[in-house]
Amino acid sequence: MLRIENLNVSYSHLQVLWDVSLDVTKGEIVTLIGSNGAGKSTLVSSIFGLNPTARGRIALHDENILGLPPYEIVRRRLSLVPEKRELFPRMTVHENLELGGYARKDRSALAHVLELFPILKEREDQYAGTLSGGEQQMLAIARCLMADPEMLVLDEPSLGLSPKMVHTVLETVQQLNREGLTILLVEQNVRRALEISHRAYVLETGRITRTGNAQELLHDDLIREAYLGM
Repeated sequence: MLRIENLNVSYSHLQVLWDVSLDVTKGEIVTLIGSNGAGKSTLVSSIFGLNPTARGRIALHDENILGLPPYEIVRRRLSLVPEKRELFPRMTVHENLELGGYARKDRSALAHVLELFPILKEREDQYAGTLSGGEQQMLAIARCLMADPEMLVLDEPSLGLSPKMVHTVLETVQQLNREGLTILLVEQNVRRALEISHRAYVLETGRITRTGNAQELLHDDLIREAYLGM
């Protein structure tokens, strides 16, 4: 579904990504792991047309989308749950959801999304900025689902959440995948991300250094030492 080939990205004279290649097959959860500063968020923003210096190829269903504006990428049913959620805090839950479906002609998704996230139905008339961190993350995911994506990219969805809410959010990600959504997950909770994923890539200082079956990487000695503290 998504294939990235030889992606290079620079900021001014500083190169951040070097020849990064990865692919995500329909129906998978693929996790991208790496330390802070490895280039994960740069990779994500490049997928969505936010890095004008990006060079290489990013193909969605074999169509090169590199260089397209973000709204055209969303119209091709690829959506992003951004790091820090980027909600509209002084708008209600309902209004945030309506904006998520702006590019979609069929507005029937709202009832389905509220069924998936019943807490949002209870908070529908509440300002997004007054929600708890976990509720805001649920709203960020739900807002993306309003665009009816075939694939979802989640950038650090557990950031700043309590352990209990991290479990809830990643369980939600797994449930969405069971329902047919393809997912690229960028996640700091390496253990839990690998537990729910099919495959994984390791990004270090702008380069892909390891890839493989998620369960195998979960028990890999180098991964356990570098990311799991074992």
